[in-house]
Amino acid sequence: MAHARLWFGQYELDLEHRQLRHRGQQILLEPRAVELLCHLAAHRDRLVTRQELLNTLWSGQHVTESVFASALRAVRHSVRETGGHQEIIRTVHRRGYQFVADVTPVAEPKDYDTVRFCRTRDGIRLAYTVTGAGPPLISTANWLTHLGLDRRDPMWIHWYRDLMRESRRGLRYDERGCGLSDWCPPSASPQVWVEDLDTVADAAGYDTFAIIGTAQAAATAIAYAALRPDRVTRMVLISSHARGRQARARTDLDRRVADVDLDLATVAWQSADPSFLRAYAAQFLPNAAPAELDAYIAFTRRTTSLENLVRFFQMITTMDVFPLAGQVRCPTLILHARNDPRVPASNATELAALIDDSRLVLLDSANHLFTATEPAWAELIRHVDDFLDD
Repeated sequence: MAHARLWFGQYELDLEHRQLRHRGQQILLEPRAVELLCHLAAHRDRLVTRQELLNTLWSGQHVTESVFASALRAVRHSVRETGGHQEIIRTVHRRGYQFVADVTPVAEPKDYDTVRFCRTRDGIRLAYTVTGAGPPLISTANWLTHLGLDRRDPMWIHWYRDLMRESRRGLRYDERGCGLSDWCPPSASPQVWVEDLDTVADAAGYDTFAIIGTAQAAATAIAYAALRPDRVTRMVLISSHARGRQARARTDLDRRVADVDLDLATVAWQSADPSFLRAYAAQFLPNAAPAELDAYIAFTRRTTSLENLVRFFQMITTMDVFPLAGQVRCPTLILHARNDPRVPASNATELAALIDDSRLVLLDSANHLFTATEPAWAELIRHVDDFLDD
């Protein structure tokens, strides 16, 4: 089976294990109903006749119309669809049924990542994983990852599939406070970020390595490259910001915007109000469909506690490693969306001016987090490959 799991809207359908989940929570269906859903989804490229469903699910047994209708009704109910509102399963009168929802197939990795653990000097357990072979590369930890989930999430899988190639010995780790690392309060200290990176690099046996920092993780990458110049060979910064919104605010309006942003984030996650959550998520993925925003939100909610979510918001808005950027001496590639609404491209331009041996590439996108299907992603990967393989 090419794709054992499918994402559509807020739902995940596991074809191999015959399970349907909504925002990570399994929906219990009687066996015939889930088999019906899986058969339609697996054959979504064509119309499936009623007789085919009867032969497949009931092995040719005589089945009354009410039994078949009950199974179909249970499936529609499980995905919150009515007979008159058919965006997932469409009935074609007297011909059959077709699964018509927009689907994101998720190919299972050949081998699941082996998660390992190490302890920091202050006793915090950090989770990390190493894949591939070749020159060592570390993706510095950014907020709200989860090594047990991210390689299966449609919003994140391309970041690890395309950046952490098999030809590189790629290391990823969950930051303290989230994922499979200890859910202790996260730290806003660049010194702690640097020491945590030392811990996972030493545990993996890396002496020198390239680093990639995305979004808030760029601050960790910058601090590490500045304070550990003997270990970093090259650095890639994607959608980077060395200063949080409050830290880079210069006018009264800037400060008000930063305060509103923090309030929106806090209220959205504490209230779980979908309208607030989507408003916040749309800053990262402004061109995303509502279902994609919901998938991003659902993943984020599974990565840490609500208390730590709020702490991360507060930490990110006040972080500032801008002064350290001028101390970076390794070759650096900076990639940024030209129309990023979350972190304006001017921040990347300022950063490039501070780092001597740097090159800046502005990509035609409005997403802070690049998606797999937009042209800018393929261009980003080409630039990263050229830079790291140079």
